[in-house]
Amino acid sequence: MAEKIIVIDEGTTSTRTMLFGADGTPLGSAQREFRQHYPGPGLVEHDAAEIWEATLACTREMIAQAGGAGAVAAIGITNQRETVVFWDRTTGAPLAPAIVWQDRRTAADCAALKDAGHEPMAQAKTGLLLDPYFSGTKIGWALNNWPQLQQAGDRLAVGTIESYLVYRLTGGAHVTDATNASRTLLMDINGNGGWDGELCDLLGVPMSLLPEIAGCTATVGTTDPALFGGAIPISGMAGDQQAATIGQACLAPGQTKATFGTGAFILSASGAKRPVSDNRLLATILVQEGDVRSYALEGSVFVAGSLIKWLRDGLGLLASAGESEGLARSVADNGGVYLVPALAGLGAPHWRPDALAALSGLSFASTKAHVARAALEAQAYQAHDLKAAFAADGVDWAEVRIDGGMAANDWMAQDLADMLGISVERPDFVESTALGAAMLAATGAGLYPDLASAAAAMRGTATRFTPALDDQKRKTRLAGWQSALAKVLA
Repeated sequence: MAEKIIVIDEGTTSTRTMLFGADGTPLGSAQREFRQHYPGPGLVEHDAAEIWEATLACTREMIAQAGGAGAVAAIGITNQRETVVFWDRTTGAPLAPAIVWQDRRTAADCAALKDAGHEPMAQAKTGLLLDPYFSGTKIGWALNNWPQLQQAGDRLAVGTIESYLVYRLTGGAHVTDATNASRTLLMDINGNGGWDGELCDLLGVPMSLLPEIAGCTATVGTTDPALFGGAIPISGMAGDQQAATIGQACLAPGQTKATFGTGAFILSASGAKRPVSDNRLLATILVQEGDVRSYALEGSVFVAGSLIKWLRDGLGLLASAGESEGLARSVADNGGVYLVPALAGLGAPHWRPDALAALSGLSFASTKAHVARAALEAQAYQAHDLKAAFAADGVDWAEVRIDGGMAANDWMAQDLADMLGISVERPDFVESTALGAAMLAATGAGLYPDLASAAAAMRGTATRFTPALDDQKRKTRLAGWQSALAKVLA
């Protein structure tokens, strides 16, 4: 019996395919970066054809390493959420640029919808706020502004990135999973709700363009045998943040994970009862097994690892992202320097798409080490603001499990524990997003009876960081952050 699992982890800056054993052991990885396109201020686009070619190459490499298609029990897919692809149903070719989750082009549209009083209805149905972050307004904008989409007629298909990959992998299945669908502003996440006609009409999105919604452990199709030398079931899908929460085995109500990747996303599981936030957090579907949905409360920070990349590539302050840890350690404190990383606006709990980044407290004594330290400290400050919002919604964190590329930074992990005042746990295998997709695929392939069993068997060991900072120093730093943040929000 085939027991190896292939996971396609399609991120914001690269595509990676990983090979796992049935017990969660990572067996191999292939990765390709793809280009970021910034055609104007606040605009972020990808070339979906480039993403598909990178995915195909990486997946072929890992299937060969597995021993061929016959050795693979299933494929799982996890992806950058909210990014939208527009493609031709007959050829699979993209008809327009993919609009990335970071894109802010619909900020004015969202403001107009809020002013017209539509946000309470949208929040009640979707758990989301009217923000350009989410997919629905991007789709409506594209249909109004890119003539080739209207001209495509019945040939036009629309979906988030996992939907596009499934279409290409299977040669025609148009399907999404419940977690990705829940991030579109077009789905009623309550009960057995699906695509919602009132929301689709509000945002100008014909429901006929949208994919079928499936459970996260459903087998949604098999790969075209011509791609990999055999047909492989696709039996596990979830958006990246839900997949990371699953990979951290945060399935019981109150268990919390924080992923520090391009952005930072914190989810607390809430079980079968959909949470309702009074503090501008999001309710989202955590996972759907069969027809059974469980939910999570989420706080979304738009800029985390991308801040370090910007220091490296945009400002030239770092030779490599890893250099930030050594620089942070090289100075005794931040020297009064604070960096509010609103390079793509501010997410939860502020939701200010118009906010701009600010670097404050500079003097002749300031060095690039202080700036690098301020960038890392900003992650703990943003997490602290979210912790306060979660607590106000009645979901305070007892501990938090972290993952993502930035989580490998020991200094940042300890700083999180110090500023949050709770234990921070980091798995020794930090690729929780891919591991969560592997758990879903293994469950869907029947290697485990349910997701909880897969999570218990496949999650590995972890390292714990405990608070060690003097309380007065903590309060002083937080006061400096609040002062710098207030100037941005003014």
